[in-house]
Amino acid sequence: SRLEREAATSNIVQVINKSRDNERPVFDLILENAQRLCGAPFGNLSMVTEDGQHLEIKSIVGGQVGQFSKGWQWPIDSELLVTRSVREKAVLNLEDLTHDPLYAEGNQDRIKVVEAGVRSGVTVPLIIDGQGVGTIALFRCEVKPFTQDEITLVQTFAAQAVIAIENVRQFKALEARTEEVQALNESLEQRVEDQVGEIERMGKLKRFLPAAVADTVVSQGSDKMLSSHRALLGVLFCDIRGFTAFCETAEPEETIEVLQTYHQEMGKLINDHNAGVDHRMGDGIMVLFNDPVPCEDPAGDAVRLAIAMQERMAELSKQWKRLGHRLGFGVGISMGYATVGMVGYEGRYDYTASGTAINLAARLCDRAENGEILLSTRACIAVEDDFDTEFAGEFDLKGMREPVEVFRLK
Repeated sequence: SRLEREAATSNIVQVINKSRDNERPVFDLILENAQRLCGAPFGNLSMVTEDGQHLEIKSIVGGQVGQFSKGWQWPIDSELLVTRSVREKAVLNLEDLTHDPLYAEGNQDRIKVVEAGVRSGVTVPLIIDGQGVGTIALFRCEVKPFTQDEITLVQTFAAQAVIAIENVRQFKALEARTEEVQALNESLEQRVEDQVGEIERMGKLKRFLPAAVADTVVSQGSDKMLSSHRALLGVLFCDIRGFTAFCETAEPEETIEVLQTYHQEMGKLINDHNAGVDHRMGDGIMVLFNDPVPCEDPAGDAVRLAIAMQERMAELSKQWKRLGHRLGFGVGISMGYATVGMVGYEGRYDYTASGTAINLAARLCDRAENGEILLSTRACIAVEDDFDTEFAGEFDLKGMREPVEVFRLK
């Protein structure tokens, strides 16, 4: 029923919020609800392995089907439903597994599944940044294809699984960054050298570095820029006003849709304005200008991006308001020197910055009202010939010893 589905999605959101460092509880709950609400005795949730060569079962319900159990892997290039669904990024709904060409060809994986009593199956892909990263698969012991309504429900569950995956990735990256920043100057260069290797392996960097950073490393033919260094940055922080209250009252599907639209539209603008690096956590975004991609006017570029963001968010806010969502947008911009470089651990590195300029932009964002762009003194001076600004007052900001003079873009 509709109430059961709403309760299931709400419970999953709660588990996502409690499982920031581990997506497995979310996977298990998603699979249990999908099995129960779709009337499927068997099911599994699988993820592409880190090397991209296999699809591995991470969660399973209904017991072992044939020889398949948690931890089982299939070659990613096989013609099974689950692997095809990931490669093709498409829903595959097979009415009768005995009609699958693989069964007629004598494929042992397909034969063992049918011998275990499975007849109908559906697979729904998990997609992140346009790439298939996993799949939810459900199976029935009778010839009974899954309806479009059931497939739509599983697609909602798949979107929640993607959010859980990205939350865990972001949490672990932030955790590693905090733990290792103390030893950055002493160990970073060797760490990067061991991970990255020689120039012929530079292409592999794109697996775990922001595109702008990886492209710069490859074009320079050297990884020296990844070592800890000081750089003059234009720093922009932004987030949605009223988002926390919105999450408390909105349906889970509405929250997901708003976040996806927000990040998609802001991402387009960030790319259009040639920002160096951007980091995202929930509804918060940090954007850096002048490193690793140099620019002549980092503060001005940050302001131009902020104006474009505000204009687009004003349009989105009008659309959301018609749906009953009252959401706004605030921006904080600073300019100053910061320590920039790689932090992380084996297999998961991040290129980021730390310092007063970073903290100041974040605090200004916190204080910005809906539609407001707040600037630090240095950022204001850098752009005053090109943009109209006004003095907003002296603000007591968290982490700052003295009150800070703040300016507002008119």
